[in-house]
Amino acid sequence: MKIKVQSLKCKVQSFFKKLFTVHCSLFTVFFLFTLHYSLFTLSGCGYTLQGRDTLPLTSVKIGRIENRTFEPKLEDKFQKALADELIRSGIMISKNAGHVISGTINEFSLRPLSEKEGVASEYEVIIKANFFLTFPDGKVKELRNSGVFNVSFSGSGNIENIVAAKEQAAETAMRNLASEIRAGIVYGI
Repeated sequence: MKIKVQSLKCKVQSFFKKLFTVHCSLFTVFFLFTLHYSLFTLSGCGYTLQGRDTLPLTSVKIGRIENRTFEPKLEDKFQKALADELIRSGIMISKNAGHVISGTINEFSLRPLSEKEGVASEYEVIIKANFFLTFPDGKVKELRNSGVFNVSFSGSGNIENIVAAKEQAAETAMRNLASEIRAGIVYGI
Protein backbone atom coordinates (compact mmCIF):
# COMPACT_ATOMS: atom_id res chain seq x y z
CA MET A 1 0.00 0.00 0.00
CA LYS A 2 2.93 2.24 0.72
CA ILE A 3 4.11 1.76 -2.88
CA LYS A 4 0.73 2.82 -4.29
CA VAL A 5 0.68 6.00 -2.17
CA GLN A 6 4.28 6.74 -3.16
CA SER A 7 3.42 6.15 -6.83
CA LEU A 8 0.31 8.33 -6.61
CA LYS A 9 2.32 11.04 -4.85
CA CYS A 10 4.92 10.96 -7.67
CA LYS A 11 2.20 11.17 -10.31
CA VAL A 12 0.58 14.17 -8.61
CA GLN A 13 3.94 15.91 -8.28
CA SER A 14 4.73 15.16 -11.91
CA PHE A 15 1.35 16.53 -13.00
CA PHE A 16 1.82 19.79 -11.08
CA LYS A 17 5.39 20.13 -12.32
CA LYS A 18 4.21 19.83 -15.93
CA LEU A 19 1.34 22.22 -15.26
CA PHE A 20 3.70 24.76 -13.69
CA THR A 21 6.14 24.42 -16.61
CA VAL A 22 3.36 24.94 -19.18
CA HIS A 23 1.96 27.83 -17.16
CA CYS A 24 5.36 29.51 -16.91
CA SER A 25 6.07 29.11 -20.60
CA LEU A 26 2.63 30.52 -21.53
CA PHE A 27 3.23 33.44 -19.18
CA THR A 28 6.66 34.02 -20.74
CA VAL A 29 5.20 33.98 -24.27
CA PHE A 30 2.41 36.35 -23.22
CA PHE A 31 4.87 38.68 -21.49
CA LEU A 32 7.22 38.77 -24.47
CA PHE A 33 4.34 39.37 -26.88
CA THR A 34 2.99 42.21 -24.74
CA LEU A 35 6.43 43.79 -24.43
CA HIS A 36 7.08 43.52 -28.18
CA TYR A 37 3.64 44.87 -29.08
CA SER A 38 4.01 47.81 -26.69
CA LEU A 39 7.42 48.76 -28.03
CA PHE A 40 6.23 48.43 -31.62
CA THR A 41 3.13 50.52 -30.96
CA LEU A 42 4.95 53.29 -29.13
CA SER A 43 7.87 53.56 -31.49
CA GLY A 44 6.42 52.77 -34.89
CA CYS A 45 3.05 54.49 -35.08
CA GLY A 46 4.31 57.82 -36.41
CA TYR A 47 2.64 59.85 -33.68
CA THR A 48 4.65 61.98 -31.34
CA LEU A 49 3.77 63.83 -28.19
CA GLN A 50 4.06 67.53 -28.79
CA GLY A 51 5.31 69.59 -25.88
CA ARG A 52 5.82 73.34 -25.69
CA ASP A 53 9.57 72.99 -26.18
CA THR A 54 9.09 71.08 -29.47
CA LEU A 55 6.61 73.52 -31.04
CA PRO A 56 7.89 75.22 -34.19
CA LEU A 57 6.89 78.63 -32.80
CA THR A 58 5.85 79.99 -29.42
CA SER A 59 3.64 82.90 -30.41
CA VAL A 60 1.65 84.02 -33.41
CA LYS A 61 -0.42 87.00 -34.45
CA ILE A 62 -3.81 86.47 -36.03
CA GLY A 63 -3.83 88.88 -38.93
CA ARG A 64 -6.59 89.77 -41.32
CA ILE A 65 -9.26 87.14 -41.81
CA GLU A 66 -11.42 88.13 -44.76
CA ASN A 67 -14.95 86.77 -45.14
CA ARG A 68 -15.82 86.69 -48.85
CA THR A 69 -19.14 84.97 -48.28
CA PHE A 70 -22.60 86.30 -47.58
CA GLU A 71 -22.71 84.49 -44.23
CA PRO A 72 -22.25 87.10 -41.48
CA LYS A 73 -19.62 86.92 -38.73
CA LEU A 74 -17.73 83.87 -40.02
CA GLU A 75 -14.43 85.68 -39.53
CA ASP A 76 -15.28 86.37 -35.86
CA LYS A 77 -16.24 82.73 -35.26
CA PHE A 78 -13.06 81.57 -36.96
CA GLN A 79 -10.77 83.96 -35.03
CA LYS A 80 -12.20 82.76 -31.72
CA ALA A 81 -11.93 79.08 -32.72
CA LEU A 82 -8.35 79.56 -33.99
CA ALA A 83 -7.25 81.40 -30.84
CA ASP A 84 -8.74 78.62 -28.68
CA GLU A 85 -7.01 75.89 -30.73
CA LEU A 86 -3.61 77.61 -30.68
CA ILE A 87 -3.70 78.38 -26.97
CA ARG A 88 -4.75 74.80 -26.22
CA SER A 89 -1.67 73.66 -28.16
CA GLY A 90 0.65 75.96 -26.21
CA ILE A 91 1.04 78.69 -28.86
CA MET A 92 0.40 82.16 -27.47
CA ILE A 93 -1.53 84.85 -29.34
CA SER A 94 0.39 88.13 -29.40
CA LYS A 95 0.08 91.36 -31.37
CA ASN A 96 3.90 91.60 -31.43
CA ALA A 97 4.58 88.06 -32.70
CA GLY A 98 6.79 87.65 -35.76
CA HIS A 99 4.61 84.92 -37.28
CA VAL A 100 1.25 86.04 -38.71
CA ILE A 101 -1.74 83.93 -39.77
CA SER A 102 -4.00 85.51 -42.38
CA GLY A 103 -6.45 84.26 -44.93
CA THR A 104 -9.82 84.26 -46.57
CA ILE A 105 -13.03 82.31 -46.17
CA ASN A 106 -14.14 81.95 -49.79
CA GLU A 107 -17.27 79.83 -49.67
CA PHE A 108 -20.00 78.99 -47.20
CA SER A 109 -22.83 76.92 -48.58
CA LEU A 110 -25.53 74.52 -47.50
CA ARG A 111 -26.24 71.41 -49.50
CA PRO A 112 -29.26 69.21 -48.80
CA LEU A 113 -28.25 65.63 -47.97
CA SER A 114 -31.69 64.11 -47.57
CA GLU A 115 -35.29 65.12 -47.88
CA LYS A 116 -38.53 64.10 -46.28
CA GLU A 117 -41.87 64.73 -47.99
CA GLY A 118 -40.26 67.10 -50.49
CA VAL A 119 -38.49 69.20 -47.84
CA ALA A 120 -34.78 69.02 -47.07
CA SER A 121 -34.38 67.28 -43.72
CA GLU A 122 -30.58 67.17 -43.39
CA TYR A 123 -28.00 69.65 -44.62
CA GLU A 124 -24.27 69.72 -45.07
CA VAL A 125 -22.26 72.90 -44.41
CA ILE A 126 -19.44 73.38 -46.91
CA ILE A 127 -16.67 75.85 -46.16
CA LYS A 128 -13.72 76.54 -48.42
CA ALA A 129 -10.89 78.74 -47.22
CA ASN A 130 -7.24 79.63 -47.82
CA PHE A 131 -4.88 80.51 -44.99
CA PHE A 132 -1.23 81.44 -44.87
CA LEU A 133 1.50 81.73 -42.28
CA THR A 134 3.89 84.64 -42.80
CA PHE A 135 7.32 84.20 -41.17
CA PRO A 136 9.33 87.06 -39.63
CA ASP A 137 11.63 87.09 -42.68
CA GLY A 138 8.64 87.64 -45.01
CA LYS A 139 8.45 84.07 -46.32
CA VAL A 140 4.83 82.90 -46.78
CA LYS A 141 3.68 79.31 -46.40
CA GLU A 142 0.21 78.01 -47.30
CA LEU A 143 -1.21 76.12 -44.39
CA ARG A 144 -2.69 72.65 -44.64
CA ASN A 145 -6.25 73.79 -45.20
CA SER A 146 -7.18 73.27 -48.81
CA GLY A 147 -10.35 71.31 -49.16
CA VAL A 148 -13.88 71.23 -47.95
CA PHE A 149 -14.96 71.15 -44.32
CA ASN A 150 -18.24 69.34 -43.99
CA VAL A 151 -20.59 69.37 -41.03
CA SER A 152 -24.10 68.00 -41.34
CA PHE A 153 -27.13 69.00 -39.30
CA SER A 154 -30.80 68.13 -39.17
CA GLY A 155 -33.21 70.45 -40.92
CA SER A 156 -36.37 69.19 -39.30
CA GLY A 157 -38.60 71.24 -37.05
CA ASN A 158 -39.56 74.89 -37.15
CA ILE A 159 -37.49 77.61 -38.79
CA GLU A 160 -36.00 78.79 -35.48
CA ASN A 161 -34.61 75.31 -34.81
CA ILE A 162 -33.16 75.10 -38.31
CA VAL A 163 -31.47 78.51 -37.99
CA ALA A 164 -30.07 77.56 -34.57
CA ALA A 165 -28.80 74.24 -35.97
CA LYS A 166 -27.21 76.08 -38.91
CA GLU A 167 -25.43 78.48 -36.54
CA GLN A 168 -24.15 75.58 -34.43
CA ALA A 169 -22.99 73.75 -37.58
CA ALA A 170 -21.17 76.89 -38.78
CA GLU A 171 -19.35 77.16 -35.43
CA THR A 172 -18.42 73.47 -35.57
CA ALA A 173 -17.11 73.92 -39.12
CA MET A 174 -15.03 76.91 -37.97
CA ARG A 175 -13.57 74.82 -35.12
CA ASN A 176 -12.73 72.04 -37.61
CA LEU A 177 -11.06 74.58 -39.89
CA ALA A 178 -9.12 76.06 -36.96
CA SER A 179 -8.00 72.57 -35.96
CA GLU A 180 -6.66 72.01 -39.49
CA ILE A 181 -4.78 75.32 -39.38
CA ARG A 182 -3.27 74.43 -35.99
CA ALA A 183 -2.20 71.03 -37.31
CA GLY A 184 -0.63 72.74 -40.33
CA ILE A 185 1.39 74.95 -38.01
CA VAL A 186 2.38 72.35 -35.41
CA TYR A 187 3.15 69.47 -37.77
CA GLY A 188 3.66 71.11 -41.13
CA ILE A 189 6.38 73.70 -40.59
